[in-house]
Amino acid sequence: MIPVAKPWLGEEEADAARRPLLSGWVTQGPEVAAFETEFASAVGAAHACAVSNCTVALHLALRAAGVDRDDDVVTVSHSFIATANAVRYVGARPVFVDVDEATFNMRPELVEEAITSRTRAILCVHQMGMPCDLAALAEIARRRGLPLIEDAACATGSEIQWEGAWERIGRPHGDVACFSFHPRKLVTTGDGGMLTTAHEEWDRKFRLWRQHSMGVADTVRHQADQVIFEEYGELGFNYRMTDLQAAVGREQLKRLPAMIERRRLQAGLYCELLAGVPGLVLPSEPAWARTNWQSFCVTLPEGRDQRAVMQAMRDAGVSTRRGIMCAHREPAYGPGGEPWAAGPSGLAGGERAQDRGLILPLFHDLTEDQQVVVADALRAAVVDPPRVGALAG
Repeated sequence: MIPVAKPWLGEEEADAARRPLLSGWVTQGPEVAAFETEFASAVGAAHACAVSNCTVALHLALRAAGVDRDDDVVTVSHSFIATANAVRYVGARPVFVDVDEATFNMRPELVEEAITSRTRAILCVHQMGMPCDLAALAEIARRRGLPLIEDAACATGSEIQWEGAWERIGRPHGDVACFSFHPRKLVTTGDGGMLTTAHEEWDRKFRLWRQHSMGVADTVRHQADQVIFEEYGELGFNYRMTDLQAAVGREQLKRLPAMIERRRLQAGLYCELLAGVPGLVLPSEPAWARTNWQSFCVTLPEGRDQRAVMQAMRDAGVSTRRGIMCAHREPAYGPGGEPWAAGPSGLAGGERAQDRGLILPLFHDLTEDQQVVVADALRAAVVDPPRVGALAG
């Protein structure tokens, strides 16, 4: 079975994990500090703060932005449910706007129409690593006096053309960007997250909150010549990354340029192999964006049964995933109204993207021969689709 994704890990990461294991300091410590410095340098950010995963990064970002109970945050339903969940963690309500079906990213003009007196922030998503229209969103956010938070979970290494130059997602171009190091992402630490920001005060808050709001960091306390008693001045959280994770992440960052180069070649080959499939829509980059190709998601022809196509490909030895979920369709979000609201233009585009989207295998070790197998299986399932009843039988 050809998997959808597989992390690129090797002896370098195994050796790196030995450092904290043998040092005796395995929780948040010097490896985390080094990883933060190196990640900030890699994306061009002034500050980077490591946390335990991207979901908690979004939570802290919303908290720093001042989002509170009964506020609204304009975001997308067409994203992993963590995006919307983080809004609810601070007691706010996600107001969902629709996506561009070509890029799977939020449409700036719909953000504008969804803003009300209750809106306290805009939360955009760089879906599957494809940068969203940050120039338009940042202009709206500035003009309306709203913080812009980037869910960059999938976008490590992606780039956007900004004022005539190519810059990495995470500089950031909004107020804060939140990254994931889950195994499905290019850079993985097993799990983990990172916040990047240009705001020194926000970074200070992230570092305080991630460690129970401990007034004196344990690294400082342990190295001090005198006894220090810490204080806890406000509510905090246990959102720390371990030195074990950070040591692996530092090695993964070294692989990032090769990962992106390889995935761009693989995406190009998929486009060649699938160019003639009737009705199949292939992903493409806007002129101002360079995705890291975290995922390669095609849109099935109208009328094709998504489940039947996926089962046919599985029978041919190819694992796939359906299009990105829509949070508003999940039981946790109920039939409508609170705890969420839809923007005036509805959410039909995101629903179609979920129902017709198909994520194909893409990972560093995927071979050209395997890509041919994937393309042949998809073509056969689309051109000569099996009957659903036959699959069930």
